[in-house]
Amino acid sequence: MPTKIEKDAVTGTETTGHEWDGIKELNTPLPKWWLYILYATIAWSAVWAVLYPSFPGLSGHWRGTTGWTQRTAIVEQMQAAEAERAPMLERIRAAALDEIRRDPDLLQYAMAGGRVAFADNCAACHGAGGEGRPGGFPSLADDSWIWGGTLEDIHTTILHGIRNTQDADARMSLMPAYGQILSRQEIDDVAEHVVSLTGRSTDAASAARGATIYADQCVACHGEKGEGVREQGGPALNDAIWLYGGSKREIAAQIANPRMGVMPPWQGRLDVATIRMLTVYVHTLGGGE
Repeated sequence: MPTKIEKDAVTGTETTGHEWDGIKELNTPLPKWWLYILYATIAWSAVWAVLYPSFPGLSGHWRGTTGWTQRTAIVEQMQAAEAERAPMLERIRAAALDEIRRDPDLLQYAMAGGRVAFADNCAACHGAGGEGRPGGFPSLADDSWIWGGTLEDIHTTILHGIRNTQDADARMSLMPAYGQILSRQEIDDVAEHVVSLTGRSTDAASAARGATIYADQCVACHGEKGEGVREQGGPALNDAIWLYGGSKREIAAQIANPRMGVMPPWQGRLDVATIRMLTVYVHTLGGGE
């Protein structure tokens, strides 16, 4: 501490007595208003720490005298939202699917709820707009349906899924690996015939040989003209819609060693009303029947 009061020759302000390289430190206390605000914030933080969850302890943390947490607030908000939605959701659960589609209020509500459910649960595989994705994820926005595109068909597919082991009522179809049944030449001929079903130029002789094999092996699931057999889960082969590619090479690969996608069952994962709203939404994407 300085033994006597010293003032700066330039400013006339008292110094603290500290000096570095000829530079003296001026004694300029903080403004009183600034200090009062600092003290008030310290006091307020102490009050806040007592009222609300704050500091940790040996067996947990201080929960506050009010008992309030953001988590409980969110739970209350969600409960309030569910209570507000309950009457409309009850109408969705009670109404027939076709009734939902024909009722303007129910349809508007189902479309909004279905859009959210689709984005959360389905878009990863089927695309944001239901356009499908490469690698066996079918488009839901066209009019080519493997299992049918009516409201009931779509509802059943969403409920039980496809080729999964979680639901005994899952849609089930299996294509044999013809690479273990037919020769390479026979597979090539069948692929040539399938290409011809779409009206593309082909090797006529190879396609003719393939037509005979197709009639023996493929008609039951894919139809005589490649129109598909929904009861068997057999996709159409006479359009330009392909899950695993429509070139001759890709078709031959699918015949020899077929890839078959799996869809999980959504009952039990989504509630009844959400599945019904999702059904209506998918039906309106562009290919509903």
